[in-house]
Amino acid sequence: GGLGDVLGGLPPAMAANGHRVMTVSPRYDQYKDAWDTEVNIELKVGDRTETVRFFHCYKRGVDRVFADHPLFLEKVWGKTASKIYGPMAGEDYKDNQLRFSLLCQAALEAPRVLNLNGSKYFSGPYGEEVVFIANDWHTALLPCYLKAIYKSKGLYKSAKVAFCIHNIAYQGRFAFADFSLLNLPDEFKSSFDFIDGYDKPVKGRKINWMKAGILESDKVLTVSPYYAKELVSAVDKGVELDNFIRKVGILGIVNGMDVQEWNPLTDKYTTVKYDATTVTDAKPLLKEDLQAEVGLPVDRDIPVIGFIGRLEE
Repeated sequence: GGLGDVLGGLPPAMAANGHRVMTVSPRYDQYKDAWDTEVNIELKVGDRTETVRFFHCYKRGVDRVFADHPLFLEKVWGKTASKIYGPMAGEDYKDNQLRFSLLCQAALEAPRVLNLNGSKYFSGPYGEEVVFIANDWHTALLPCYLKAIYKSKGLYKSAKVAFCIHNIAYQGRFAFADFSLLNLPDEFKSSFDFIDGYDKPVKGRKINWMKAGILESDKVLTVSPYYAKELVSAVDKGVELDNFIRKVGILGIVNGMDVQEWNPLTDKYTTVKYDATTVTDAKPLLKEDLQAEVGLPVDRDIPVIGFIGRLEE
């Protein structure tokens, strides 16, 4: 939802500011315009070595990179009629930790191994002078692997990680014994160590991916100044991570909007196009269209209120 929107809109805005920008996402489907780079890498996940292949397209100044692996592809609606994170609300797939460990490691390899030449301003691999923006718990292992696998060998010496929290309620809490699946040195254990009063997925002591992301990154961000205040205001608002966020500090930057996508002059979904000079004439006509479409009484003088939010217990 919101995270997809940010990943759609923020990178082109950064590219327009002159940055070279890459996004790395799982390849959840046969995206029609993302082509096989024929670059394979081998990664250690749990007790197995897995091969990930990169797919790529260049759009609006951004290298869109997709990590291809059966663990991602088999979770797609089209293939199995299943959802991306779990079979139903509030339930995780058993292999979620392995899948997102794979994503974090693939994201660390992509800037080094992909020779991308879509842009007329940049060419070749990104190299090691990069900033990683890790989003939510699924990418929280990235700063840990960066330190354990790369910085320890003198690679990515000046690379930094900004960890952005979009929704504090989803933290990646798993059984404490699962720490061994992550193939991280024991010195990272304390960053994951977490005790709560819930029975899921096991009672008591757990690992918490988001806690590790907060503690191991160089900067913690969130999606508005107001949310930043809220997360440190109380234990329920910070969902038991408020102490750790207070400890490292947090910066709220308002989510922007993609002015190309949300442009009322070019919007393919509306019958009447408008700009600032014609908005007062166009809006009543569009309101009547909407009322008719959803079966409300058609009356341009009745206010219509829309709400975009999460329907979740």
